[in-house]
Amino acid sequence: MKYQIRHRTHYRYTQPLHSATQTLCLTPRHTDTQIVHHWQLASATPLQAQTDAWGNQSHVLTAGAGARMLQCEATGMVEALGESLQTDPLGPDPRLYLMPSTLARADEALRRSALVAVRGVDGSRAQAQALAALVAERVRYQPGCTNANTTAAEAWLGGAGVCQDQAHVLVAACRAVGLPARYVSGYFHAPGSPELASHAWAQVCLDPTARRWLGLDVTHGCVVDERHVQIAVGPDYAACAPVRGVRSGGGSERLTVSVEVALLA
Repeated sequence: MKYQIRHRTHYRYTQPLHSATQTLCLTPRHTDTQIVHHWQLASATPLQAQTDAWGNQSHVLTAGAGARMLQCEATGMVEALGESLQTDPLGPDPRLYLMPSTLARADEALRRSALVAVRGVDGSRAQAQALAALVAERVRYQPGCTNANTTAAEAWLGGAGVCQDQAHVLVAACRAVGLPARYVSGYFHAPGSPELASHAWAQVCLDPTARRWLGLDVTHGCVVDERHVQIAVGPDYAACAPVRGVRSGGGSERLTVSVEVALLA
């Protein structure tokens, strides 16, 4: 499936900025699961391209004093191949993803439930899918009850959240039973539901030596398929958020984001 994607991000400030630096994880790369036919990232301020520690193609945006707004627009065409398995030679040793992270850390209750779910289940893929089923059953999809800083343990306790929370809980559960797992940000083609276009899921490493990853989407109860376009990976959302940064001055801010994912013939 080929998609035309447009992702706009616009910050407005009530006072002039003194300075601002943002990291933009908005550029997909070729993988076993997708082909990037063309992609452009545009901004009124200069962008510096880099590859981050997790293997993502990212850009640094720096704004000087006096600016009252920051904006960027990512556009391009990506072909999703419908593959759920990905061999990824970039980034750190997959075993690094066994370590807990700020937003994907299992507490004792989640750890115990994860261990029970994989008891008697043979094979890393079967265990990962058993954990995905556990999370889907326990953490129902419910917008508005969590925020960007909600942890896996909090979402597990509350029993509800959005795709970000479900991905964090699955990542934390996998790590708790010894499966390296990471958070994935990207896009999802959901006709008639534009609010689902910006999406998140998890990848579980089935073979750390071969760097073989399986994509699992708790929200939609499936492995990654031709509806998913991957943008960035990391230990959790904080490491690969589409836009993150620091600023001085500017007063209060208003953020506007729009994402469009259109299927091409």
